[in-house]
Amino acid sequence: MYGSKRFRCCANLRRRANTCHQFVQQFEKFTLVLEVMMRTKIKNLKSSTVSNPSPIGTKVTIKGWVRTVRDQKSFSFIEVNDGSTLSNFQVIASSDLPEYQKIMSQLSTGASVAVTGVIAESPGKSQAIELHAQEISVIGTCDSERYPLQKKRHTFEFLRTIAHLRPRTNTLGAVTRVRNALAYATHRFFQERGFLYLQTPIITASDCEGAGQMFRVTTLDLNALPKTPEGKIDNSKDFFARPTFLTVSGQLNGEAYACALSDIYTFGPTFRAENSNTARHLAEFWMIEPEMAFADLNDNMDCVEAYLKFVLSELLRTCPEDMEFFDKQIANGLLQRLQHIVETPFERASYTYAVRILEKADKKFEFPVQWGLDLQSEHERYLAEEFFGKPVIITDYPKEIKAFYMRANDDNKTVAAMDVLVPKVGEIVGGSQREERLDRLEAKMAKMGLSGPEYGWYLELRKYGSVPHAGFGVGFERLVRLATGMENIRDVIPFPRFPGNADF
Repeated sequence: MYGSKRFRCCANLRRRANTCHQFVQQFEKFTLVLEVMMRTKIKNLKSSTVSNPSPIGTKVTIKGWVRTVRDQKSFSFIEVNDGSTLSNFQVIASSDLPEYQKIMSQLSTGASVAVTGVIAESPGKSQAIELHAQEISVIGTCDSERYPLQKKRHTFEFLRTIAHLRPRTNTLGAVTRVRNALAYATHRFFQERGFLYLQTPIITASDCEGAGQMFRVTTLDLNALPKTPEGKIDNSKDFFARPTFLTVSGQLNGEAYACALSDIYTFGPTFRAENSNTARHLAEFWMIEPEMAFADLNDNMDCVEAYLKFVLSELLRTCPEDMEFFDKQIANGLLQRLQHIVETPFERASYTYAVRILEKADKKFEFPVQWGLDLQSEHERYLAEEFFGKPVIITDYPKEIKAFYMRANDDNKTVAAMDVLVPKVGEIVGGSQREERLDRLEAKMAKMGLSGPEYGWYLELRKYGSVPHAGFGVGFERLVRLATGMENIRDVIPFPRFPGNADF
């Protein structure tokens, strides 16, 4: 009896062992298939580090879009780009590949592919490594005759008409990677300094700037607007029961949280219904807006200078290939200019001093220079590029040309405002110390006709534990323009919105 039990036990062990062996075999096959199926980014293949050693001799799969195909007698060169890096990756496809002719007949510029093969050292001068294909799969074919992105130089104006395809170009792909790097560096800068990321409303009932150039948000039937007995539009019938708009800034809401949590920042879309067709304006754009409690104008200037130096330094460190492209192809001397911003202390000058400089300038300006008038782009660029030769922070503007929330200075003529001017762009940042004194703020808002109930909560911040506080707004697209040297702001945002254009 004991012997038969022992026999059955041994048989069970053998069966379990066989099952285990089969499992190991199946797992090894699955792992092999998984290794082939896994996609490797081209950027990772090209960046060899201690933690990411040279991939030569390893089997990888890349996936991307074909840029060029060159047929030789017994093999073909295929340039593939997956968007992770500026430069393409060279694939060598030998004619002995399975279904070689069929595959090559489907390959053209714009087609999407998956290529599996072995990484080898490249004899070519333009790349260190290449991929010797063992398998090529065409994921999506491309009509080469109609594909608008042929291998030639296209104007930026034309590319705006195909905004859904223009990220496949070298320039727009590089712009997008720079935007990403600057956005990531922005969050790092504020997070590492204890700021809290705040998401402020996009729909608002208040006009932060007091300019009135806002997009209206409504659900009313425009063909049958409800009217009051006086013949005016009955806003009580609208969705929010009052006039509402797309925000021009998250600042006012940001102040509320700064007056409770000390330091916050917002990073989101803002809108202006300004009928402007210049290379510097968009109807929809992104703003970075930090707000600091227990801070004055000097704290504000220190923060913005540190921010700009940090994000540009991080960009130069993390995107060298893209930045070299912009330096060579878009704006000669860009790298030197950005390095100068990173390494040089910003100048600080009052608006009054700036006006005196402009009045004495040996240069004819299109727009007049006079104390009390706002500085135009040509004035800003002259100050940053020619007179100071570096970024300059202009402070203490006349109160009549600045927003209602800016703190009045003791001279009762100017406010504690600041604008950061940089070479080639002009104004890139605007900010101020906020008016924390209730009586001063109420008087100014009443004078500007901004004393409606929609601002009641804003005034209450000055009634209940008011504190000095300051903040600024960075036009993100202007920052990208500075970083890339691109001339038109419409080419540094994925899908530009401007008068007469809301395509895509």
